[in-house]
Amino acid sequence: MAKITVVGIGPGSEQDITPAVMNAVREADVVVGYNYYFQFVEPYLKDGAQCVDTGMKRERDRARQAFEYAEKGKNVVVISSGDAAIYGMTPLIWEMARERHALSDSHQQPSNGANEESMEIEVASLPGISAFQKAASLLGAPMGHDFCVISLSDLMTPWATIEKRIVAAAAADFVTAVYNPKSHGRYWQLYRLKELFLKERHGNTPVGYVRQAGRPEQEVKITTLQQFDPEDVDMFTVVIIGNSQSYTWNNVVITPRGYYREDTAVEAKNVGQSIMMESFRTIERELRDPNIPISRKWPLLHAIHTTADFDMEQWLYTDPDAVPIIHQAMEEGRLSTIVTDVTMAASGIRKAACERYGITVKCYLHDDRVAEMAKQQNITRTQAGIRLAVSEHPDALFVFGNAPTALMELCDLMRKQKAHPIGVIAAPVGFVHVCESKWMVKSFQNVPKIIIEGRKGGSNLAATLVNSILAWDDAVQLRPGRDV
Repeated sequence: MAKITVVGIGPGSEQDITPAVMNAVREADVVVGYNYYFQFVEPYLKDGAQCVDTGMKRERDRARQAFEYAEKGKNVVVISSGDAAIYGMTPLIWEMARERHALSDSHQQPSNGANEESMEIEVASLPGISAFQKAASLLGAPMGHDFCVISLSDLMTPWATIEKRIVAAAAADFVTAVYNPKSHGRYWQLYRLKELFLKERHGNTPVGYVRQAGRPEQEVKITTLQQFDPEDVDMFTVVIIGNSQSYTWNNVVITPRGYYREDTAVEAKNVGQSIMMESFRTIERELRDPNIPISRKWPLLHAIHTTADFDMEQWLYTDPDAVPIIHQAMEEGRLSTIVTDVTMAASGIRKAACERYGITVKCYLHDDRVAEMAKQQNITRTQAGIRLAVSEHPDALFVFGNAPTALMELCDLMRKQKAHPIGVIAAPVGFVHVCESKWMVKSFQNVPKIIIEGRKGGSNLAATLVNSILAWDDAVQLRPGRDV
């Protein structure tokens, strides 16, 4: 029985040709392929082996000649770069085998079956290392989770179909390898792909691309989706775009499989924490500005998680590094007291975390001394509570989720040098003096602050912002280098 073996010779390096493919080439009477690829198999050809080149873009002629030589009893090997079954010759050989079988069936004789002149040809295929696999190995580990491969060549696929696939891949968060990204006549498609991906992915999503993978001219580059320049790519380049969890480290791209996440979940035994972090990851993907510093992003994720209000991205203000600065004070024992304006804010602060840091949460609103002070000095009870709190804990973390007058009182005491807070959470809500109170506290440059600007706020928001500081150590899970 005649045989055609379709083989993938890898991306171009001898080390990337599999032993099975080498053996098939050594045994071949005829090798059919594109002329450029013969250089990679020539050292393995047996004496007298014939190389048949049909030229570029003449794949059907190549397949037809392979069958013609096989019908003459030759052992034929058809070569493709990479893996022949991925954008290579294998599908075409099988389609032609099916077509020829159908033609043979149409000429069957009633008495003795198939036409005796027709020779049955066995088709086999041997896998090779695809270009995207070679590129991925050079880039580190970008294909560590679900991925897809898309060709931008519209020679046989309408661009409208290709664009649908690009949109689907980007929206589904697939790591995406891009073949045929560019040619002399195809210069704009990669720009369009970048535009479509930026609608679904952060601008800091890692992008790696490799030119002439495995060959002497090999070039490996890593950048971000935002900074990626399609002009730096040619037809010999494979582009790999990471997913939302991909990150760069030590000049490689890594897409986590999830093992560290599983270990963390087992160790923590905290399903609620896992769900919250998954929510944070969802929120992070939908932020308008993906490049927010983590010290601001962390309290912002807490705020949106609590309110389901993405306008928090506009209204949340933080001083530079306010969260890590206040957290450091907690770790060093310099912060021992958190003072809230109302009991509702106090009740939302994580008690276990406070105990871990040796922090006491206090609200003076219902202190007997406060009622008397408010009456005697003709001020609100929340104002009186802050005055009393400052007299006992001038260096506390002060948290406001309800009363703008209380925040204004703290500002007055700060101006008089009676209060020296380690930090201020300013999230009073309402319509009277609310904005003014926030503008007041914002003017104190030497005090770390987190502010919900405008009229928005509330005790739940104030508490969740405190919790973001208490949980600052967990923010590492959203930094590049960790799978959430």
